Amino acid sequence: MVRFLVVPQWQGSPAARAMLLVDGASAIAGDLPRSSTTVLDVPVEAGESLGTGVRRLSALIRTRELVRDHLTADTVVIGGDCSVTVAALDALPGGTDDLAVVWCDAHPDLHTPGSSPSGAFSGMALRAVLGEGEEQLTLAPGVPRERIVTVGVRELDEAEDDLLASLSSLSATDIDRVDALVEAVRATGASRVWVHIDVDVLDPADFAGVSSSVPFGVSPASLSAAIRRLREEIPLAGATISGFAPRTPVDAVDDLGAILRLVGAVA
Repeated sequence: MVRFLVVPQWQGSPAARAMLLVDGASAIAGDLPRSSTTVLDVPVEAGESLGTGVRRLSALIRTRELVRDHLTADTVVIGGDCSVTVAALDALPGGTDDLAVVWCDAHPDLHTPGSSPSGAFSGMALRAVLGEGEEQLTLAPGVPRERIVTVGVRELDEAEDDLLASLSSLSATDIDRVDALVEAVRATGASRVWVHIDVDVLDPADFAGVSSSVPFGVSPASLSAAIRRLREEIPLAGATISGFAPRTPVDAVDDLGAILRLVGAVA
């Protein structure tokens, strides 16, 4: 049975209104089955960088410990900011040796503390999955580049260009073809897959509840269909749905239909 782990972490986000992510996670949790949902009591305070280039590091470390204590097999993690995926993969039962990671996000999140303009860990999250960056937060060992598939990336910094070019990438247009995702993951040779979804991967015409929207995204229908098709062929080790930051409760209601469509696809 699929379980839901709600991780309302905001400290990894660079957004001025990052705490809206707490409201977004709570809004999603309200529509999940109560008997199979656990909401973590994550730190509320900002935390400290502890002499590193990662803002709010102490709070991120504490949340990572909580995720490690509560993650089980077949878990869908509800964020919070998108860096909760790193904590989930660190705690994944069975490890990551046979795992592919599908990174559905408008941003590649490939910075290190040295290149990040904000110091926010969400912008370093996929780099940490690769095992590179602040050693207190990275995966060890990291997931190899050949087992990473990005989806819908369309806003990146120059420092991320070369590394993104070395990864398998699908555009928003590519994902309209329902078999594109399963073909890309099959090519990695992995026997399991984790699907990470930052909802800013979605097109702003279909979804408004993000801190900073990026035009020309993926439609909820296309992404959901591609994930369902993927699950027909490759076992899902788990998934993340993150980045939901509705400005008002009314806005949250407007977007929940798309969110629940994604929940249905991964769960």
